Amino acid sequence: MRRRFRTAGAILVGVLLCSAFAAREGAAAPTDDIIARGKALTIAGDCASCHTADPAKPFAGGKRVDTPFGAVFSANLTPDRDTGIGSWSDDDFLRALRSGVSPNGKHYYPAFPYPSFTKLIRDDILAIRAYLATLAPVSNRAPPPQLRWPYCYRVLMRAWNALLFTPGIIQPDQSKGAEWNRGRYLVEALAHCGACHTPKNALGADRRDQALSGSMVQSMFAPRLDAAERGGLKSWSVADIVEYLQSGRNGHSHAGPLMSEVVVNSTSKMSDADVRAIAAYLKSLPAGAPEPEVTAPAPAQMSNGERIYRSACVACHELDGSGSPRIYPPLPGNANLQSANPASTLRIILDGAQTVTTPRAPNAGSMPAYPKLTDQEVADVATYIRNSWGNSAPAVTADEVAKARTAK
Repeated sequence: MRRRFRTAGAILVGVLLCSAFAAREGAAAPTDDIIARGKALTIAGDCASCHTADPAKPFAGGKRVDTPFGAVFSANLTPDRDTGIGSWSDDDFLRALRSGVSPNGKHYYPAFPYPSFTKLIRDDILAIRAYLATLAPVSNRAPPPQLRWPYCYRVLMRAWNALLFTPGIIQPDQSKGAEWNRGRYLVEALAHCGACHTPKNALGADRRDQALSGSMVQSMFAPRLDAAERGGLKSWSVADIVEYLQSGRNGHSHAGPLMSEVVVNSTSKMSDADVRAIAAYLKSLPAGAPEPEVTAPAPAQMSNGERIYRSACVACHELDGSGSPRIYPPLPGNANLQSANPASTLRIILDGAQTVTTPRAPNAGSMPAYPKLTDQEVADVATYIRNSWGNSAPAVTADEVAKARTAK
């Protein structure tokens, strides 16, 4: 009798396994068109910038991302079954992007922009998954997060999501055209522009009433995308924005270190139609609050700043700050330079910068670092260029420079 039960059980298990394999084999494999669309969506989502620590191992994760709460490390997106996403189901992938929850039930931290990806439609998410499945599997387990107490307890993300996360697919605005809706979908969902350009509250969630009004990202300031004055984006044409996104530069500004990565890995490789849709959508948004009035800097600080500028900067940027078209950025009317927050300006003076190169703009200029300048000297020259040639921005203090030197 026991032998009969064992035999029957073995047959049942065999039938179930055969059925499972048959179901898997019967599932339609992604078409070449779906995989190609997934690749384009992956590029538009700028997945490579965060999920590639070693250029020789694209999408293998392990890249450190510093946040106000500590450091996190990006996940391995290759189809490695042990350390990547090779063993994930479609539902696992959908749940991760839409809800910020891993297959084992652990919550992701919002440095992974699932608050934006939750707005993606199902077909786009699965197309991205189909493309990632074609990558070479790489065994690379990301280090665990290095977050301060109490943020190191993932269970707290349950409360964070309940209070601060709004899931749901973005819905088209029927009163707007196709280009506007495509631009909105890219800006608010797939390209997750607000992850860098929208201010965060004390818990790291977007301040939705201040969308795209600029925010600190690591040690840089992601500029306002709603500014209409001081060279802000609202004063640019659609063509200006398209040129900037495709080449990393235009007649107004050059991409800084963090945005350069976005240009190289994402916007320079996107379709012309998608880049134009982003530009058209950003131009359509209402201007944000005006910048506060600026008190004129002390004459002594401006005088010392001019002395340093003439000594260290004039060779590339010229006496009038005009620079060299598309090589050395112009300083007059430069929105990044006139931001109320001087973090990006200070970072570039202290660390130097390299103009991004793209197929549309293969020639590049570079700026040396000036770490040997004293805090006061950096403050003075920064104040000078922020308040010359028609520019206007708050004076920079030596204390701000000292903090910038040690910022991550």
